[in-house]
Amino acid sequence: MTRPGHDEASIRSYYDEFSTRYEARRRPNDPGGYHALLDDLEIDYALRFCNGGDLLEVGCGTGLILERLARKCRSAKGVDLSEGMLEKARERGLDATLGSATSLPFEDKSFDVVCSFKVLAHVPEIATALDEMVRVTRPGGHVLAEFYNPWSLRALAKRLGPAGAISDKTLEDAVYTRFDSPAEVRKMIPPGCELVASRGVRILTPAAAAMRVPLLRNVLRSAEWAVCDSPLAAFGGFWIAAIRRAS
Repeated sequence: MTRPGHDEASIRSYYDEFSTRYEARRRPNDPGGYHALLDDLEIDYALRFCNGGDLLEVGCGTGLILERLARKCRSAKGVDLSEGMLEKARERGLDATLGSATSLPFEDKSFDVVCSFKVLAHVPEIATALDEMVRVTRPGGHVLAEFYNPWSLRALAKRLGPAGAISDKTLEDAVYTRFDSPAEVRKMIPPGCELVASRGVRILTPAAAAMRVPLLRNVLRSAEWAVCDSPLAAFGGFWIAAIRRAS
């Protein structure tokens, strides 16, 4: 097996290739499915902190989340490493810039909220990325950083199941991926910041395929909303840390 590339060129190439198929099972093609559930939970959480303010999404991809956040924020910008992804985001009319999570192309203290969903798990220099997100956040603002959680059903499924395909020739395991537990994330919080809240996403759903079963998807959707902000959040396949910048 080829070791997944840790350098940005390899990660960029992976997502450029993925961009052609990225939205195949995402909104608007499957508005009640698995990815729609994740998007809804992430967007709802982001708007809790930035409804009417200035927002940046780090790793905005094709803009599915950013487009919806932009409707509720004073301004909404995105940044992504992949030109293939950005092309689709710009087709949506979004303000999306080429750039790296470890060197954000924005001035200090530019945003009220800086969020990143399903991206930091693919950044080897995670501490640098968190520092950069804090740097461009205003004092009193929030960084919403989502991590892949090893304490979850999703992590178990990833360990035991086969890797999915992103194209006809490449599997998901071709990209660098990390898993960081809530306990480990707490140790990563940059100086001058504090963890003020968290949300768990995909806590009870055993596999994405379960959301394709009509009756089961409704049960799982209701259950995920019921527990996302409960103590069970620590077992979400995706764990979102809300980090407040104090100064």
